[in-house]
Amino acid sequence: MFRRITDDMDALLERLPPHIAHPLQEREDRSELLEVVMDLGRPPKARYPEGEIVLSEKEATEEDIEYIVSRIAAFGGDNRAGIERTLHRISAIRNREGRIIGLTCRVGRAVYGTIGIIEDLIKSGRSILLLGGPGVGKTTMLREVARVLADDLKKRVVVVDTSNEIAGDGDIPHPAIGHARRMQVPTPQLQHAVMIEAVENHMPEVIVIDEIGTELEAQAARTIAERGVQLVATAHGNTLENLIMNPTLADLIGGIQTVTLGDEEAKRRGTQKSILERKAPPTFDIVVEIQDWYHVAVHSDVAGVVDALLRGRPVPPEVRWLDETDEVRREQMAPRQVGEKPGARKGLAGRPTKIMPFGINRSRLEQAVKGMGLPAKVVVDLGEANLLMTSKSYYRRKPQPIRDAETAGIPIYVLKGNKVSQMERCLANLFDVEAPEDPFSFAIKEAEEAIAQVMEGKGAVELSPQNSYLRMLQHQLAERYSLSSQSTGREPRRRVRIFKGEEG
Repeated sequence: MFRRITDDMDALLERLPPHIAHPLQEREDRSELLEVVMDLGRPPKARYPEGEIVLSEKEATEEDIEYIVSRIAAFGGDNRAGIERTLHRISAIRNREGRIIGLTCRVGRAVYGTIGIIEDLIKSGRSILLLGGPGVGKTTMLREVARVLADDLKKRVVVVDTSNEIAGDGDIPHPAIGHARRMQVPTPQLQHAVMIEAVENHMPEVIVIDEIGTELEAQAARTIAERGVQLVATAHGNTLENLIMNPTLADLIGGIQTVTLGDEEAKRRGTQKSILERKAPPTFDIVVEIQDWYHVAVHSDVAGVVDALLRGRPVPPEVRWLDETDEVRREQMAPRQVGEKPGARKGLAGRPTKIMPFGINRSRLEQAVKGMGLPAKVVVDLGEANLLMTSKSYYRRKPQPIRDAETAGIPIYVLKGNKVSQMERCLANLFDVEAPEDPFSFAIKEAEEAIAQVMEGKGAVELSPQNSYLRMLQHQLAERYSLSSQSTGREPRRRVRIFKGEEG
């Protein structure tokens, strides 16, 4: 798949003091540069994916900072500025009097050819939410989305550009967004208003938005979707489950509410009386979880996936990746059939497996294997292993052990992070067993059991620590049974206490 990168590096180097720019001009790895950092009274540094280097033994002075500030655009209310007709971003650190004492000069690159892995979804006309942590390429993909929709499909595309992050600084947008139109946002707090203005004033067929992060922006996105406009947006979060747990952004996938069923209905469904249900249709039809430009997971029916998750029957996503020839490969992991016993499938399930962790915590993996009672052993030698488990950051860099595993044909499973819960989900898929109980079900079940104890005469019951969203659901549940509740303790140990009357 053809990929072209432009970075306007000379435009950035021309704005750095000569004694800082010169060492960068001499280096052969300029294409890997991420950002230049300058703090008053400290040596300036350049950051690369593999680490950072000192550019000058001379400490940065006020004159060095002023040299850069005088050669770039004015800083906005978010302390960001840019270089006209480039994607570079300069962010300021100020002291208590408002004087700039530090700068982060981030290299902006336009990467053409990044959306081949999801191009069919983009061209489907359905609204798509791109999820991923910082640095995985969400904004880079969004630029390419705008260009492809505007230039290749000839659609009316409007980019709502907060902090000029997508189309660069200046009044003329960067060529990376093609013929898409760009609406600048004066301050991040006004992004939701500009989103509505875009759909009311400019008749777009598609609106492209970077970083939906507030309740007002989520509401604006729903308003746009209800008017029949295709939305393509990004949000922070590694998985669709992250959105369900985020009370601010849950509306993007339909919102979550607690529903109390009657005895007969609960019996008919075979569930508890209090269940979680989706409130409304999702704003986005498709959610794409981005690991990097070469690996994504696709949920193509968000409504169905959310409903299944809330019923404790998660639907595995379609996994897509680019192989060595840049061909898109896909794999849909089928869910276990009703009545099928764990371990009944071929492959890894049901047989002892020797797993080598690389770039993830070994003790956590051993904890997950032991806790789930799996016939697996964690090993440290690739020669013993028949499976390698690693993190996305390590897999992206392709160090020697990963290349050796690929050469030897050893399966490699890539985790989004280094948490025990993510290891448990991976192991559950590998061995075709149920993953440990999800936090939603556990929180509701624990609250129900506490309510029963209090109604039977127990004075008060404290629940396990939960995040604010799950505590809210537990409070609502107590209220439905005419019981009192309060949150107690400090984060991250804050928890709900359920009791009768005004005092516990």
